[in-house]
Amino acid sequence: MIRVMTVDDYPKVRELWNSIKGFGIRSVDDSREGVERFLRRNPATSVVAVEDGKVVGAILCGHDGRRGCLYHVCVHKDYRMQGIGKAMVGFAMEALKKEQINKVSLIAFTKNDIGNAFWKEIGWIRREDLNYYDFTLNEKNITAFIQ
Repeated sequence: MIRVMTVDDYPKVRELWNSIKGFGIRSVDDSREGVERFLRRNPATSVVAVEDGKVVGAILCGHDGRRGCLYHVCVHKDYRMQGIGKAMVGFAMEALKKEQINKVSLIAFTKNDIGNAFWKEIGWIRREDLNYYDFTLNEKNITAFIQ
């Protein structure tokens, strides 16, 4: 079952994130409070996939009124290659369309071979005409990668 994510899903979503080798979790943004703030701002666009009471997939999805963005798109390794990721992306895209968002972007680490293959397979286009820049406003918001 694919449905809108709520803050009550946080413990199971966090458990999913912690199960994925190489996954990066930010100390502030990905805390319960950070995810709750994100979901308050974007109450209808983030998504979870649930099987037998277990969260097996998740996407944080939001927008700024102009462009949507997907964050932390993941499916538990035991549930991959079953169409869950594609269905979740479709769900999030439909939610963005309802909010009159016309373009969506995401960032995938270059070393994320599985993720990059997924995005290519479902028709997303890798941009080579721009550079991505980052500026840290909160040094306490560090990323820890799951080993």
